[in-house]
Amino acid sequence: MRCRLASLLLFGTALGLHAQTAGQNQPSTPTLQVQSQLVLVPTTVETGKGEVIYGLKASQFITEDNGVRQDARLEDTTNDARPLSLVVVVQCSRSAEREFPKLRGLVTMITALVGEAPTDTAVVQFGTGEELISGFTRDPAARDRALDKLAPCKDDDGDTIFDAVDYANTLLDSHHTPGRRAILLISETRDHGSDMKAADVIRELGSSNTVVDTVSFSPVKSQLVDEVEHGPPPGATMNLIPLMVMAVEATRKNAPKEFAGLSGGEYINFTTQRGFDRSLSTLSNHVHNYYLLSFVPKFPADALGSHAAAPGLHRLSVKIPEYPSAAVRHRESYWANDIVASPAK
Repeated sequence: MRCRLASLLLFGTALGLHAQTAGQNQPSTPTLQVQSQLVLVPTTVETGKGEVIYGLKASQFITEDNGVRQDARLEDTTNDARPLSLVVVVQCSRSAEREFPKLRGLVTMITALVGEAPTDTAVVQFGTGEELISGFTRDPAARDRALDKLAPCKDDDGDTIFDAVDYANTLLDSHHTPGRRAILLISETRDHGSDMKAADVIRELGSSNTVVDTVSFSPVKSQLVDEVEHGPPPGATMNLIPLMVMAVEATRKNAPKEFAGLSGGEYINFTTQRGFDRSLSTLSNHVHNYYLLSFVPKFPADALGSHAAAPGLHRLSVKIPEYPSAAVRHRESYWANDIVASPAK
């Protein structure tokens, strides 16, 4: 698996012992277990009527990682001038040809989406394989020209969503620019012909704090992945394999929706021109009105005394007890990296 260069990592320590033997007794060598991820959890909170609830404090949120409550802080999102690296990924194959006339408002939508933030934007279209229309640019005019170049890929029966999202994430890795990372995916709901496996894409997205916002056409109903309501007893280790299996299965049914949910982005679908325009307006509104929770995972100590998250896919839960009827959308999972042991100094 490729190492995601843009993963946001904080380093913590947990002292352990590692006895080395090579046919004879060797003195114990102290080791340090390091590497704890900073997990970002974009969260939107609305009333039943779709009105944004403003002014919440960190103490009003309950954030759980595999059922274990975490000490989450609330990042300042009032300043939309934080740098943003965005990859716009548009399907040009299969049924996309008849949808292209509805995408006329895409330039306006991207302008509203990025707001006043200094934004580097890359544009990609895909069918069977990806085509880089434009590398990262901060010039709005150059970005708009690239968006205008998007066109149907005729006689292309492929729809490699997994490959395209992985390609976009790799572009972000190579960009090496601090700040927010985002992918805007416009596509069908199902993948057809990708070489990348869904599990690998989920793992990579879950390690990089990349938000995937998705706008889909020809939507089909999919089964939602159940949230883990109750975690393991203190000191126990949860079997993370079922979580990945559920995520992969949901991705096969509706890839854009699952990628959005897992990363904390928005999923919107449309069938008409009016629906597309309304979807873009809704997406833009949500992007500029969200809470950003963050925490470094901490669990009951294991046999080695480590409080770090067990490697693998973790399920996130965010609740606001004071607003039990509120609609809370948030990043649903992240991928915990392996713990790395190194000699203590």
